[in-house]
Amino acid sequence: MPPTNHKIALVTGANGGLGTSITKALLNAGIHVVGMSRKIQQTDFDHPSFTALPAEISADGSRSVVSDIVGRFGKLDMVVHTVGGFAGGQTIAETDDTTFQRMMDLNLNSAFYILRAALPAMRKTGGGRIVAIGSRAALEPGVGVGAYSASKAALVSLIRTVALENKDVGITANVILPGTMDTPANRIALPGADISKWVQPSNVAALVAWLVSDAGKDLNGAVIPVYGNDV
Repeated sequence: MPPTNHKIALVTGANGGLGTSITKALLNAGIHVVGMSRKIQQTDFDHPSFTALPAEISADGSRSVVSDIVGRFGKLDMVVHTVGGFAGGQTIAETDDTTFQRMMDLNLNSAFYILRAALPAMRKTGGGRIVAIGSRAALEPGVGVGAYSASKAALVSLIRTVALENKDVGITANVILPGTMDTPANRIALPGADISKWVQPSNVAALVAWLVSDAGKDLNGAVIPVYGNDV
């Protein structure tokens, strides 16, 4: 059990390409991190302030996760939502129902479920921080990525609405829009790309750590572009 003055953060996708960097940054900042993912283990992070919580992000699963956190630690101060997915290569006219719905499930519905479950607990705590990871495509859609772009644009609207609805209790909600990030998955998917233009996950993680800190309390409802050298 962490000391009562420790902040409790839920990080979704905590052992993913970006989630790993974010989890480490928050742990280094003295925050107790509950890492949520389908497949996550306590041994993924060798740190006394880390708690692994294997779970699915669904309506019921999200409620169960938040209930578990509040039951163990008595509160929830922060949510950092990194879960998402990408599909592309088809025009809107060619996009099938399954692909479109999968993008909405991964990039929008997952955030909705976790925030709907978390906000009552955070409001009871009396403040808190929410950070979601979006995409540059939310503001700059391109050919062949319509379903992905639409889902990420909807995520921006969701987070900005959460910011407005919860500022009365001191909860901030912001969304970061990275360009292509230098993750193992992207290196495999995009061989031959100019990696020097990509965004380093550690830089996004440092921004997240700042946003959830006391120094970030005055930033709310912000849509923050992080494009690296590809501008």
